Amino acid sequence: MNTIFRKSMLSVAGLAFAGGVFAGPIAAHANPAVDTKPVAVAVQTAKPQGDQSRITLNDEQTANVKAIIAATKKAGLPERAAVISVATSLQESKLENLGHLGDMNDHDSLGLFQQRPSSGWGTPEQITDPAYSTTAFLKGLKQVDGWQDMPLTDAAQTVQVSAYPDAYAQWEQQATDLVTQHWNS
Repeated sequence: MNTIFRKSMLSVAGLAFAGGVFAGPIAAHANPAVDTKPVAVAVQTAKPQGDQSRITLNDEQTANVKAIIAATKKAGLPERAAVISVATSLQESKLENLGHLGDMNDHDSLGLFQQRPSSGWGTPEQITDPAYSTTAFLKGLKQVDGWQDMPLTDAAQTVQVSAYPDAYAQWEQQATDLVTQHWNS
């Protein structure tokens, strides 16, 4: 899928969701509160959809969670963006930075998010850099109107355009737990 087609797909998908999440963007432009004291932020706004999966992480996977969180913070995005990113990576690669898998590879998909150089995500070297691949995913996420208020699986699917659009939902609880655990570390 070429870059122009992918961007067109993201735009169309974003427009489709815009009608259903009208209140979210308006609320984002409300007057800020005068009191700037830190407040607790609820990362998860609703009960996760469907049955939840969970895996035990090794040191490399935990480092990748931290890299996703760092890239999310650097992009100036909230914890919800990190939750969507971690859940997406859990589905796509189990938080492993995958290189080319030979015959087992899905086309030319690489890295934490199984991004494809042939689809304009970047070079193989870039895509296998956790900071770069997360930033690329977040750039796509920011193009989805109302992503903050969508079910996680819809936001992830709109960016990833997976053959298994509902698969991201199963990782929401673990992703939420991981972001909550590592956001301030």
